[in-house]
Amino acid sequence: MNMLLDQATLKPTAALADEPLRGVRPNIVQSIRAFRVPDLQAAAQVLGHHFLYANLAQAQSKQDVLDLISQQFMLAVSVGKNFDSLYDSMTDPVHKSGPQPGFVVVLEHVPANVKFDKEAREQLLDIFRDTADYWGDRKIPFRCFYSFP
Repeated sequence: MNMLLDQATLKPTAALADEPLRGVRPNIVQSIRAFRVPDLQAAAQVLGHHFLYANLAQAQSKQDVLDLISQQFMLAVSVGKNFDSLYDSMTDPVHKSGPQPGFVVVLEHVPANVKFDKEAREQLLDIFRDTADYWGDRKIPFRCFYSFP
């Protein structure tokens, strides 16, 4: 009987787990604002989407950002030293690897310093906007959330 109560209790929770994404366009890059990372991860899991998380708090430069994203996203293709290779690694090889259910991406603590200035931050976010467009053209949700320190 306890098993039935646990299952009944879990069903409403699971049904609400994708709630954070219900009001979010399927292909967008936006500030994380009021969203919490665990809630986004749970929503991705309920939807069957890939959850990609990168904590960039230790990054100081463009190369640091690229290295951390490559490591933390476990990208098969090295992103090298430029944003174009990051875009390439998140689009075509992934698309060619088979059907994709969708993506929820979190870039937490994108650096804001002299070595990674406003222009560099905008270039990084533009890569993720372009990636969202790429997947949107293929009718696959790609939601990216970011935060600054």
